[in-house]
Amino acid sequence: MKNNYLVIAAGLVVLLLGRHETALGAGDVEAGKAKSVTCVACHGADGKGIGPEFPNLAGQVPGHIAKQLADYKSGEKRNNPIMAGMVAALSEQDMQDLDAYYSSLTPIYGNVSEEELTSDELETGEKLYRGGDMKLGIAACIACHGPAGHGIPPRFPRVAGQSTQYLEAQLLAFKSGQRSNDGDVMTRIAFLLSEQQIKALSKYMHAIK
Repeated sequence: MKNNYLVIAAGLVVLLLGRHETALGAGDVEAGKAKSVTCVACHGADGKGIGPEFPNLAGQVPGHIAKQLADYKSGEKRNNPIMAGMVAALSEQDMQDLDAYYSSLTPIYGNVSEEELTSDELETGEKLYRGGDMKLGIAACIACHGPAGHGIPPRFPRVAGQSTQYLEAQLLAFKSGQRSNDGDVMTRIAFLLSEQQIKALSKYMHAIK
């Protein structure tokens, strides 16, 4: 129990230190909607990824999308050939407008069957999300992503409702070091997770509401 309190406290400290990274409310929703036409091919007209490999953008916490776009544009913090081309011409204001638009949309929730909800794998994912693993030193996800996976702006994204495939891919990318644009917190946590734990955790985050 003591460790969980420490994890939550640490998460709050990181949040406070990171609040300067993105100016919340700096974007224009209508301008962002107009600019989002170039995003619909992968992220849909309503901010829902057209396939499980694409993240849902609708209802994401304010500030997160703008930061990810800036990281893609840097070419170093986050490397993706497709996104690099998409963000090349975006100004900082464009990124803020897109952020404002997508964060204003109704969030996407996972579609999970009753059978899946009662599975042992989902139960394992819930235990990891809410309590971490004290023996392995894995922090509880709830500390940064909230009780229902809704995230804490601007640093900690919404994970609820993202596809299992996308969540798993991101955790594996953090585990391997392929992705490290959000500091070393996620890298350290994912490194300690087994692939089986990552699968279970991804399924739970998809299902959480």
